[in-house]
Amino acid sequence: MLQFGQTKDAAAKDALIKDTTEATFMADVVEASQSVPVIVDFWAPWCGPCKTLGPMLEAAVTKAKGAVKMVKVNVDEAQQIAAQLRIQSIPTVYAFYKGQPLDGFQGALPQSEVEAFVKRVAEAAGGDASGGLDEALEAAEAMLEQGALVDAAQTFAAILGEDPLNAKAYAGMVRVHIAMGDLTQAEAILNGADASISHAPELEAAHAQLQLARQAADAGPIDELKAAVEADPANHQARFDLAQALHAHGDVQGAVDQLLELFRRDREWNEGAAKTQLFTIFESLPAKDPVALAGRRKLSSMIFA
Repeated sequence: MLQFGQTKDAAAKDALIKDTTEATFMADVVEASQSVPVIVDFWAPWCGPCKTLGPMLEAAVTKAKGAVKMVKVNVDEAQQIAAQLRIQSIPTVYAFYKGQPLDGFQGALPQSEVEAFVKRVAEAAGGDASGGLDEALEAAEAMLEQGALVDAAQTFAAILGEDPLNAKAYAGMVRVHIAMGDLTQAEAILNGADASISHAPELEAAHAQLQLARQAADAGPIDELKAAVEADPANHQARFDLAQALHAHGDVQGAVDQLLELFRRDREWNEGAAKTQLFTIFESLPAKDPVALAGRRKLSSMIFA
């Protein structure tokens, strides 16, 4: 199973732990530490204790799940930086926050003390080295977007292992199974959500996406439906079916436009089906999605006209 903050090709891990040079030290450490503490490991290939300490630091930083980051400096290749910071022996570790040294130590330490150091640094900056699942969620969302569905499912599941009431991860699991085409399992996961999070916005959105995915399975041919609407603009069922077909093929804007036109023509048709479908689409989209924002404004103007 993938670790938190880690993609299949380790891209997410690289966002937490990286090597730096004299040319990139300012960006990787001073600038990056404006938002999150950066632990800097000064080491060299010939240093025995460095080879022991480095992996322990990486493990502790990875475990902190984004509460801190880590930058490695090879002092043989960055002698100017080492001199400026008066690094006289290695391994030496400094933690920077807001561009300034926050804490540090020299020499190798036991794993427990390394983890305590990382936790202390995170807490000093207002973070939480035992929580901080944002990095994992971002990585899982990236996997889902890239189509790495198995990896995304594993990462969402791991997050839920740490935080069973994490609505974002729960909704992520539902969306993974929708993407896999396993709508039955998606529904089962959705129905299994704890009551305390069942009405969270993320789960409401996942529920709407599941509804739309079920509709997509029965969507008709777009060209035929377009022809039917053009032949008879008052054919509300054809327009409604066209909206479903457009959405099923990824044309969300087109679906919204057809439903708005249907609502304009007959808002009460089929017990207000156009408005209901519009709300389902809006709920399935991110809160600030431009299609949802514009569509809600247009619908509101019709309702209150």
